[in-house]
Amino acid sequence: MGYWIIFGVFMILSWIVSRTLQSRIEKYSKERLSSGLTGKEVAEKMLHDNGIYDVQVVSTHGMLTDHYNPATKTVNLSEGVYGSNSVAAAAVAAHECGHAVQHATAYSWLSLRSAMVPAVQFGSNFSQWVLLAGLLLLYVSAIGKYILIAGIVLFALTTLFAFITLPVEYNASARALEWLDATGITYGEEHDHAADALKWAARTYVVAALSSLATLLYYIALVTRRD
Repeated sequence: MGYWIIFGVFMILSWIVSRTLQSRIEKYSKERLSSGLTGKEVAEKMLHDNGIYDVQVVSTHGMLTDHYNPATKTVNLSEGVYGSNSVAAAAVAAHECGHAVQHATAYSWLSLRSAMVPAVQFGSNFSQWVLLAGLLLLYVSAIGKYILIAGIVLFALTTLFAFITLPVEYNASARALEWLDATGITYGEEHDHAADALKWAARTYVVAALSSLATLLYYIALVTRRD
């Protein structure tokens, strides 16, 4: 019952934040930049202003599918961002380029996050199965406790990863907003709206991290109550 309460609370929080983010993006997607630059042009300018010329800006399908891929050195912008000259497009494009700047400058939190990816992928693929096996055996066999602990360790990797992601995302937004302000691409109300969009995007990561932590603490409580 405790797990379902945690799941329900964070599902509602996640829905609220996601809906608010979507609403902000839709609103600011209708607000045109006075500079007239498209998301692609904003991204290329930010990259070049930071001395980065080996990263390509490409268009990708979907909505809110924007991301920076360090393996291929590409800033992938969704179709609604790539060719749009809106405030939302500028904010999203600059944010993704913030990650490219982090990569180029060996930003410590991004380096740590990247180094964790293989272990986190393993933990993400197997933690739920190990946890389920531990829960099923917890009250019928002594080995259930140790299987559950193994699952907790694997799940803890994903929780740690979620929290390490937070400074990466917030720093990328800070770099984006500082650059947008310094170049005058967004100013006044435009800049405030760009900051608002990135603020709500960052909150999706906060909710995800807190949800993961709450779930982890719940599993830990199950083990400690058995001692």
